[in-house]
Amino acid sequence: MTETLVPRIQLNDGHSIPQLGFGVFKVDPAETERIVADALEVGYRHLDTARIYGNEEGVGRALAASGVPREQLYVTTKLWNDDQGTQSVLDAFDRSLERLGLEYVDLYLIHWPVPAQDRYVETWRTFEQLRDSGRVRSIGVSNFMVPHLQRLIDETAVVPAVDQIELHPAHQQPETVDFATEYGIAIESWGPLGQGKYPLLELPQVTDAAAAHGKTPAQVVIRWHLQRGFIVFPKSNRRERMAENFDVFDFELDDAQMDSITGIERAGRLGPDPHAFG
Repeated sequence: MTETLVPRIQLNDGHSIPQLGFGVFKVDPAETERIVADALEVGYRHLDTARIYGNEEGVGRALAASGVPREQLYVTTKLWNDDQGTQSVLDAFDRSLERLGLEYVDLYLIHWPVPAQDRYVETWRTFEQLRDSGRVRSIGVSNFMVPHLQRLIDETAVVPAVDQIELHPAHQQPETVDFATEYGIAIESWGPLGQGKYPLLELPQVTDAAAAHGKTPAQVVIRWHLQRGFIVFPKSNRRERMAENFDVFDFELDDAQMDSITGIERAGRLGPDPHAFG
């Protein structure tokens, strides 16, 4: 299986992004190079990291050793909360680029809005400078809710290309998704399998669909994200699970199965509240 099977989502800035990628949240920095190398061998070409994960260097080493041409890779990293503000952004980005060993990243995200700090608009304007410099192809945000997105749109010239938010069947954030759709902002799902914090993969809505298609419950949930139009990057430290998560392009959930899984919604946030975090 190759990355060419992965659909691409067209972004509002003219670039496109592979819809399925590999995330390294909570991946041990000492293990990152090996784990990312396995993911690249499986076929992943879209990698999602962040400064706060502490594993950009491992990602960079795996990329350098892989032999995969840079133009075939899609690399995202994120700015941490204490680096918001014009000069801090520029310095933090330089350090991320150095750790990754790259001349540019495909996507750079503001990790959290941190409204109490009130620097995300200033930070966003600096992101525009980075994009204009050519060292970032696309700029976006993470964990931004409607008020944060609306303020960026009202006060700056650039609509984010992406908003990466907590999104899984029990917490689908319809208000934010609808707003993003209206403005052409692509949605990326983090925690797409519920982070093991509720028995998502044991629910009959999921297991019945898995049995019907001869797939695992995790594959069914990943497929649900893809058919909703979300960008998704499940993580795993095990190569066989990486391959399983990648093997989701030979079946399609029907409308009833999609609706059944969507019906799991309970507005149950598992991670921090973006209005208060930071």
